[in-house]
Amino acid sequence: MIQDAFISFGAWAWIILGVLLIGIELVAPGSFFLWLGLAAIVTGLIDAMLGLSWQASGLLFALLCVAAVILGRAVTRSRTQDEPQAEMLNRRGQSLVGRVFTLETPIKDGEGRIRVDDSSWRVTGADRFAGAKVRVVRIEGSTLVVDDP
Repeated sequence: MIQDAFISFGAWAWIILGVLLIGIELVAPGSFFLWLGLAAIVTGLIDAMLGLSWQASGLLFALLCVAAVILGRAVTRSRTQDEPQAEMLNRRGQSLVGRVFTLETPIKDGEGRIRVDDSSWRVTGADRFAGAKVRVVRIEGSTLVVDDP
């Protein structure tokens, strides 16, 4: 019954399905239904031009879905991998190596603290007084190792 109604709409059924799938993408974003919706719209346009049977248009839709999802993954993957911040995610301390800071608390018995923007970091190094300038030479876990600037 639903199949008969779908077939009776012809090419418009694919275009309507495509619009519905893109609408689902707007409600539940994840950039998956978008590609299926585009495949359905392209199927409808090709069906309108060539007058395909419902079996041929169904096969065309399946092929276009696979191609659209592969193309969509390639487009979204290349964009996200080019972002330089993704490399430093969860490794904020690495961006501090080589920078010079002022000791917030003195380094006593090899341990002290520096302030970086709005956070305080534990540092290790030779004993120094509060206010001394130190350079971050490496990071060990969540502790910064410092030396003379």
